[in-house]
Amino acid sequence: MNYKLFNLNKFFLVIIIVNFIACNSIQKKKSETTKKPNIVFILVDDLGWADTGFMGNPVYETPNIDKLSKEGVAFTNAYAPAANCAPSRACMISGKNTPRHGIYTVGSSERGKSANRKIIPTPNTETLADDFITIAEALKKNGYTSASIGKWHIGDDPKTQGFDINIGGSHAGHPASYFSPYKNKALQDGKDGEYLTDRLTNEAINFMSTNKEKPFFLYLPYFTVHTPLQGKKEKVTKYTSKIKGDDRFNAKYGAMVESMDENVGKLLNSLEELKIADNTIIIFFSDNGGLASVSSQFPLRGGKGSYYEGGIRVPCIIKWPSKIEEPKTTDIPITGLDIFPTLMDVVHDKSEYDLDGISLLPFLTENRNIEERALFWHFPIYLESVNPKKEEARDPLFRTRPGSVIRKGKWKLHEYFEDGEFELYNLETDLREQVNLANENPEKVKELYEELNNWRLKTNAPVPKELNGEYKSLKSN
Repeated sequence: MNYKLFNLNKFFLVIIIVNFIACNSIQKKKSETTKKPNIVFILVDDLGWADTGFMGNPVYETPNIDKLSKEGVAFTNAYAPAANCAPSRACMISGKNTPRHGIYTVGSSERGKSANRKIIPTPNTETLADDFITIAEALKKNGYTSASIGKWHIGDDPKTQGFDINIGGSHAGHPASYFSPYKNKALQDGKDGEYLTDRLTNEAINFMSTNKEKPFFLYLPYFTVHTPLQGKKEKVTKYTSKIKGDDRFNAKYGAMVESMDENVGKLLNSLEELKIADNTIIIFFSDNGGLASVSSQFPLRGGKGSYYEGGIRVPCIIKWPSKIEEPKTTDIPITGLDIFPTLMDVVHDKSEYDLDGISLLPFLTENRNIEERALFWHFPIYLESVNPKKEEARDPLFRTRPGSVIRKGKWKLHEYFEDGEFELYNLETDLREQVNLANENPEKVKELYEELNNWRLKTNAPVPKELNGEYKSLKSN
């Protein structure tokens, strides 16, 4: 045998094997880096801007969300597209502001007593029409499997809007009970006493586990912390002792917040266990401000249903380990309308969806600046008061009277359709919106009003003007 030739062949064979392994490894890494990321969108119901530890709450315990805020980008000036559930969700799912889909509130726009309503409000739409392209439909086109697990509220079934799986979602805006039996036609009951937030998280983890080999979109709109206030007994007892009668906080609500936080932690741990955490983008958001009658949003004014800061400013965190290299906290204003375009940018979808937000991806992954822009809200409807003292509205009868709002930079302008009045606030110096500067700064009012009015014309936003014949002024009541 020619041992020299044998050893030479052996040497070349080793080289070939090493090169094969190296090429295979490079190809595998390339495949991993080019794989579209999984998307987990956690939407909490009615969680206020001031209700979590990372935003400064001294009572409610949210260690998992606080940890998440340190691992991603936390936005202190994040805004819901509307001040209550259905319109805000319709905006985020469709990427279009309220005048474009006509969902302004929950149920009728004629809320409160007719005698207290000066004008006839714009009729409300209760269902997001199927011809609107949703996030789920756009992602399906890009190869995603999608599940909606939890509250839907803008139609009978999210599967008509692009989702492959629906667990728990219907037109219902809140659960009959947070403890099984749930009386939810879209969710099979668990064993007696099972907690709804736990159940939805388990369903979400099962979905992720089943679909971990392909890109998935998990939309997890928890019913919590919406009423009815129902927390686990041991947690309610804990917060009753902790709060000691301080009416800024609520023991049952605190118990619900903590259970929600525990489930967020469980979900995040599952991503790690499934070894897909690095390639998963997580968005944590709330659909509107906290309910002021339940949990104080101080230093913000008002709460859910109000277009003062307490009703529209919400907690927001975005995490994407493989792309966001430097966790940070930012005060740059963003809106829930930015979620749709951001996700389209993430999956490199250049289709024209005619969206009202902007992509946050360059800011998140490349630290590019977001140019100053105007944010708009339009609510040609009425929403009655629940607790006038805590809601801090203009009058004790309504959280919302018909009007529009614009925020640009440090300035925020409220316009009211009943009386044509304006409120102008400098949010840098007056976060509580206490000092109306409209009379002192008419030029700024004019500038913002022109931009607001041009936006309304562009979006065909209805401005109600017809007087209500049953109206009686506050003075005559």
